[in-house]
Parts: sequence; C-alpha cells; structure tokens
Amino acid sequence: MSDVPPPQPPKSWIVIREVFEFNLISEFERIRALIDRYPIISMDTEFPGVVVRPDSNIRHRDPAANYNGLKANVDLLNLIQIGLTLSDEEGNLPDLGSGSTYYIWEFNFKDFDIARHAHALDSVELLKRQGLVLNKDVTWVTFHSAYDFGYLVKCLTQRVLPEKLSEFVTRVGVFFGEKVYDVKHLIRFCTGLYGGLDRVARHWVWSGSLGRATKPDRIAC
Repeated sequence: MSDVPPPQPPKSWIVIREVFEFNLISEFERIRALIDRYPIISMDTEFPGVVVRPDSNIRHRDPAANYNGLKANVDLLNLIQIGLTLSDEEGNLPDLGSGSTYYIWEFNFKDFDIARHAHALDSVELLKRQGLVLNKDVTWVTFHSAYDFGYLVKCLTQRVLPEKLSEFVTRVGVFFGEKVYDVKHLIRFCTGLYGGLDRVARHWVWSGSLGRATKPDRIAC
C-alpha cells in the first residue's frame, strides 16, 4: 500500500473585481454574459450612514414612520459602493474560466457622481439592460436591506424617493421583481437565530445548514 497521500484539490480564491467609471461598461457586459447562469444576486451597499435621526424619545414602530426616516437620509446622501455576488442554485460563484478563482463585484461611486456626470443617465440605462433589474428570473438575497434598496431605487430613477411607502414598495417590485429575500426578516422565524450578518453567517456555517457559498465572506458581498 502506498504511503503517498492523495493529491489535494487546488485552493480556491475569491477575488473582488473593483469597478470604477473607466471599466463600468466592460464589467456590466461581463455580468450580462453571466446572469443567466448565475441568477441569484447577493447585494450590499455602502452609504455615509444615518444623519437624519428620529426624536430620541420616540421609538418608531410604524412602517410609514420608519420609511420617512429612510427617505430623509437617502434623499440627502449619496451611494458610495454597491457589492454584488452572483451565484447559481447550488451556491457556485462564477470563475470566468479560471477553474479555481471566483469573482464578486464592487462598484465604486466615489469618483463617479451620478448626479453631476453628463453620461449618468446613459449609465443607468445600461444597468437596466444588463439583466440585473427588470428581470423576473433573477433572485435577490439581502440582509437588512431597506436602505440598500432605497439607494438603488434613487439611482435607477434619478429622483428622490416617493413620498409614500406603498409607492416605494411598488418601485422595488418593478425593478427587482417578486423574488426578493431579506435574511434579517427571515431569521425572525428561526428559533434561536438572531443578530447581525456575521453572527448569522457563522451560525449557518458551523451548523452546516447552508452550502459553500454561505461562508461569511460570500454573504451579501
């Protein structure tokens, strides 16, 4: 019997593809070529934070009041980054033919002011044509994502958010369809599962409840 250990599978790596203004079109085209095979999108955004806060003596539980706070902040501030992870139904990420390196995307808006650039509307229209939005076959997976969708709706419409919560929900449905899942909401129905994204991810990884695409560095980008 040979004492030679069996060959180990090659290590896999996850690489973030940084997207700026100069390579925006080429990366959109790359995603367009992948979206049919990897129709599940995990999404997260980075924004300046919450600067308009409700009265500290009042704890808003009314959805309309919560939306008013969201709208005030989203209307006032600008998006910094959008992170996107594409996967298939088995949790596989695109490897772009490498076989061992998997890719996720990070769109940076620090050098791209969509409110001032002359070609902003062209870029938004390009986004709409890539199959990420207005595509009934795409599934969106998020975590505590009201603000994320708020900034995306503002970006896609090039307008401030609508006055009413019902109108905002309608716009989210138009752009992102019916297959939108917020894990923060879903864990309310899971006994003993609570907390932020990192805690939830560690719980699922340690318990083996989810596949390999659910390691903490792959969830919600």
